[in-house]
Amino acid sequence: MTTDVAAAPECRTFADLVRLRQGDAEPGLRFEDAAWTWGEVVQEGADRAAYLATLRQPAGRQLHVGVLLDNVPDFVFWAAAAGLSGAVLVGINSSRSAAELAVDIRHADVDLIITESRWRHLVDGQPHGVAPERVHDVDGPEYAALLSGFRGAGLPDTRPEPDDIYALMYSSGSTGAPKAVVLGQGRLARVAPVLAGRVELRRDSVTYLCMPLFHGNSLMMNLVAAMFVGAEVAMVRRFSASRFADDVVRFGATYVNYVGRALSYVLAQPERPEDAESRLELAFGTEASEADVQRFQDRFGCRVIEGYGLSEGVFRINRTPETPLGSLGLPAGGADVRVLSERDGTECPRAVFDETGRLTNPEAVGQIVAVGLAHTFEGYYKNDAAYADRVRGEDFWSGDLAYRDADGYFYFAGRSSDWIRVDSENFAAAQVERVLQRHPAVAAAPVFAVPDPRTGDRVMACVELQPGEALDPNDLGEFLATQPDMGAKWWPAFVRIVTALPLTGSGKVDKAPLRQAAWRTADPVFARVGRTPEYRRFADADRVALESEFVEHGRAAHLPAPADRR
Repeated sequence: MTTDVAAAPECRTFADLVRLRQGDAEPGLRFEDAAWTWGEVVQEGADRAAYLATLRQPAGRQLHVGVLLDNVPDFVFWAAAAGLSGAVLVGINSSRSAAELAVDIRHADVDLIITESRWRHLVDGQPHGVAPERVHDVDGPEYAALLSGFRGAGLPDTRPEPDDIYALMYSSGSTGAPKAVVLGQGRLARVAPVLAGRVELRRDSVTYLCMPLFHGNSLMMNLVAAMFVGAEVAMVRRFSASRFADDVVRFGATYVNYVGRALSYVLAQPERPEDAESRLELAFGTEASEADVQRFQDRFGCRVIEGYGLSEGVFRINRTPETPLGSLGLPAGGADVRVLSERDGTECPRAVFDETGRLTNPEAVGQIVAVGLAHTFEGYYKNDAAYADRVRGEDFWSGDLAYRDADGYFYFAGRSSDWIRVDSENFAAAQVERVLQRHPAVAAAPVFAVPDPRTGDRVMACVELQPGEALDPNDLGEFLATQPDMGAKWWPAFVRIVTALPLTGSGKVDKAPLRQAAWRTADPVFARVGRTPEYRRFADADRVALESEFVEHGRAAHLPAPADRR
């Protein structure tokens, strides 16, 4: 399948890429019952860029425009405006609390906030440092009046440079506080043709944009790639599993990007005959299970491509036709990416598997490191400590764990914080998660370490069930006992049953609140009985007895922090 990527002119900056679409009369953006050509999208961006030109430039830096919006047309228009004007687009995550956003906004030096009535309460009266007259509500009459004086503006006379910052995109925060990732004008221009080619976009493609634009995945893997080739973008306010199939058919979508558990949620909806009649050709994303990938392909008659990438950029790992089942694939472009020991920085040995496919040498697990590529990392805004954690000499440390097989294929093993140590054995949470998720009633089962009252860790799993399913914990235990690759020390000491897992704003499972609560929750928790497959309800008396052990052995400081029982 060919794309129009090769025919597109070279762009030095994202501003150049936006200018490619000036005067383009082909469909550019659809939202609800409204539509804009690409030329009209660029004009909307030019109007807003003209307004930005009237604002005083902060001393020593670019103007920072914070966007606190769902996926609405104004988000796209301000993305174009920032690119054209040389301002910095700051994506603001509406799933965070008002207090958290005030910290984010101050940290990112936001000068102007663009929001809407449904999110205005998150910024009004908060100590974020932006003057009230610089907070604009796109639903309000004052906003329309503000822009009326700039309608029909020409493109800016000046152009940004490749080294200028285009955006600050906060990371998902699935393992800690979000960090503001720097995204440069030049970087977007360089990756746009690569990404458009990777997801096979053509001029006649229709992308379905349902993942949040405040996260870099949708910005780069959908909007920017589509803009580069002039494909149409069909956008919805928010991802909805129940509307997904209808939207794909209604828009005639040929491509969709996803993150986290999106495919699983779609597949939980009743299947319909028209699902297989959609025009969908390709879904590209991260973190879907092998089973969900296959089921989605069968249901919608499309291909699903999983890739590994970072908001920070630097490198990607992509699957090839030869990639083994369960593997991330190989580094794109021949980049020198290795798995290094977090202890001493040496390269980890290649993975050795037994006849069941279980990893037999846990020392093969280490951090994914891009050797010699630290210079391509544009950094975190005003966060030297986080930068130092990623950049060590000339190498970029990803913060993610993996192991490699004899042929060099990478296998994801979790986040750097996902190490678990039980009885002096180290292993990664993702290895246990893969086994748990094979159970037919389990939709997702994030695994993490909780403290042991004597030493090291115990394993805890939170299980979200498939719709309409019930789970007897003893049935789960019997199931685990039949799995040949289940490590003896991997067994969950605690299993918490949840109705819905906490997610970050970008749709990834948020382990932080699960780890913080541990067994202190109002959800049903079951504890393993000795080393048997049996589980029984973890009652209040059991909790008191366990926590007394922590005190007895001088490990009270390791107990979960007090919190409301949930």
